[in-house]
Amino acid sequence: MEWLLWFTNDENTKPLALVIFFVLFCGIVFYVYGDKERGQELESYKNIPLQDDEV
Repeated sequence: MEWLLWFTNDENTKPLALVIFFVLFCGIVFYVYGDKERGQELESYKNIPLQDDEV
């Protein structure tokens, strides 16, 4: 159980958290833009603010 003490040191947890969040960020970006159909759907949303309201 000594390996758990490694996490209690601030010098070790900060780089570990950085790696975890970076991997999570890359996973989200890959999920959003990895599928071509999902990417095209997101690209179609970029013009929504410029469209006129139909009343």
